[in-house]
Amino acid sequence: MRKILSLLIHINLVVWASSVYAQCNATYEMSTGELSLPQVHVYSESTQVGDYKVEMKNEGDPQNMCFKVKNVDLIDSSSIESDFLVKRIREKGSLLCGGRDDLLGFGYSCREKGHCGFDIDLCRAVSAAVLNSLTGPIIFIPVSTDERSKSLKDATVDILSRNTTWTSSREADWGHFTWIMFYDGQGFMVRTDSNITVIAELNGKRICVTSATTTFKNLEDEFAKRNLTWTPVLAEETSEAMSLYQRGECDAVTTDRSGLAAGKARFDDSENHRILGITISKEPLTPVIPAGDEQFLDIVKIVMFGLINAEELGITQNNVEEMITSSENPKIKLLLGVEGDFGQERLGLAKEALAQTIRAVGNYGEIYERHFGPNGVVNIPRDINQLWDKGDERGLIYAPPIR
Repeated sequence: MRKILSLLIHINLVVWASSVYAQCNATYEMSTGELSLPQVHVYSESTQVGDYKVEMKNEGDPQNMCFKVKNVDLIDSSSIESDFLVKRIREKGSLLCGGRDDLLGFGYSCREKGHCGFDIDLCRAVSAAVLNSLTGPIIFIPVSTDERSKSLKDATVDILSRNTTWTSSREADWGHFTWIMFYDGQGFMVRTDSNITVIAELNGKRICVTSATTTFKNLEDEFAKRNLTWTPVLAEETSEAMSLYQRGECDAVTTDRSGLAAGKARFDDSENHRILGITISKEPLTPVIPAGDEQFLDIVKIVMFGLINAEELGITQNNVEEMITSSENPKIKLLLGVEGDFGQERLGLAKEALAQTIRAVGNYGEIYERHFGPNGVVNIPRDINQLWDKGDERGLIYAPPIR
């Protein structure tokens, strides 16, 4: 049985400081005696010196509780101020964008801007809105797979936009996931001459996979469900897994299907490799921000809503000025800040904040086509990433209205 406790706790712990206060919704698991305190304020001589997430365990009987500390994780105090991220972006004049530069389409090095990609443009969109900027300036911060959670907990990034899957445990532990901007699923790539066409034919094979990711766990679960065996060939990053596969150290490589397409596009002999028509998981990819800044969370979500609604309404980077001056559509006027209010002032944004995002990067469809379209760096048909209202081609891309 789990019980949620609203409490104020005072503990004297010499190893930390003179006083420790926890004021939070604590979770107490009666069956195991485990107590979780999501935010503990630590003081030394009346000065706050830090904030911690604390896990404790009752080592007494249920009626006479005696808790022992099991685990302590530092929370960067700056990341829990109510408007810390918005202030930092405006003070720097740019947004700290955590991402990658080794995955074609999502995040990659480019000549014109230094860093390009679908995920990078989502950062630029948010920056344009917060700074009321035509360009959406960002400072790119490379984040490895293992560093994703830490970059959010330490608030070393303002936003993590790094083809990251939204899961329940990550929602609980990492920060605030915002809105699904790309629907993906895990698949497999094999050599064409392997004659492998179905998952059962991977039984007993060596499979390259990134460790400490949902990818590894999905693969493990799927093979266990089917009573199949496999030999893992582990890599720390997707790019390393692709290199191992190219060198012949495994019979197949697995990751998100978009990642397989991006990896295959880099191969000199891409025609000799095939992505199987198999999907074993749901991989909703979502920008994430550090916990604590509710204002910034709302801003990021509304920017994502704005990109999707702009495509629905036909507002593009090329016609946004014409739409501002001549459109009579009340939905377009509202989104572009011509008349009405969708919450800009309450969020500390300029009336034309969403117009600035479209000036900077275009609408959702333009961002997608720029990086994943036939003329992009990797061709990934939109399929389920099509808008929800596109007739027989309807997809899953859907956002609340700007209203």
